[in-house]
Amino acid sequence: MPRKILYFINPVSGTKGKEKLLQLIKQKTSSLNIPYEILHTNAQGDYFFLKEKIEQENITDIVICGGDGTVSQVAGTLIDEPVNIGIIPMGSGNGLALAARIPKNPAKALDLVFTGKATYIDSFFINTTFSCMLCGLGFDAQVAHDFAAQGKRGLATYIKQTINNFFVAEPYSFDIVNKGKSFNTSAYFISIANSNQFGNQVTIAPQASLSDGLLDVVIVKKMSKLRLLWALFKQIRNGEVDEYIEKTYHNKNILYFQTPRLIIHNLGNAPLHIDGDPAETAKKFSIQVIPQAFKLIQPLKK
Repeated sequence: MPRKILYFINPVSGTKGKEKLLQLIKQKTSSLNIPYEILHTNAQGDYFFLKEKIEQENITDIVICGGDGTVSQVAGTLIDEPVNIGIIPMGSGNGLALAARIPKNPAKALDLVFTGKATYIDSFFINTTFSCMLCGLGFDAQVAHDFAAQGKRGLATYIKQTINNFFVAEPYSFDIVNKGKSFNTSAYFISIANSNQFGNQVTIAPQASLSDGLLDVVIVKKMSKLRLLWALFKQIRNGEVDEYIEKTYHNKNILYFQTPRLIIHNLGNAPLHIDGDPAETAKKFSIQVIPQAFKLIQPLKK
């Protein structure tokens, strides 16, 4: 089937150089004689029109020039649709692109759209909201909320907000239900990941796979701030997946396990982020993996 590409450009995502990218897209796609269209993303995240457009116009590929939040909004409307999704990373974190080994350089990422292979990856629902790679409750979500309120985006702003929040962070209370077992914990944050990336090469869930049918859950428990820094460093470097065992759980600073689904009772009303974007929190979250949610264009495996 001949290809037809729909490009989405996010006019407000993290990186510069969008005009240059637009010219590159037009030049490269035209040189390959591939029909294409360029649209802007929308602030409302409403892409339900895409299903009808894909069918009526025989669109084969949707390429998102933006960050994880934009990818999540578009991909969430295309579950089970016969279309490939490409990413040209232009956000502040670009966690999914990094996990999929998509080049950060826009020109190289665009080349991959034409040379890569579309393969299925998983995603998940948190209650009824779609997430393409990561959600979090607690400290990191508060950073996401504060970051979104800043006039200036980018990595430097994100680091500043992270440092500001670190010194005032307090743990939240949660009740976790996994595989029929329930336990209560006080934690600075909980991350639920389908990707090994927190963004910007920070691997909060180092063993995570995009296509193993499992979610990686990282619970960073209450501890001193000094111990917290050391525990996070070890988790980022080489966090090992472990099963919850009641006898040993209380001796661990960080709990890291895999599961296809779990329930979190948010007793401390911790804030929420989904794929790096601030989201409305809730008292209870039912989280479940979506196996083979959509096809992502990735580098050919060596």
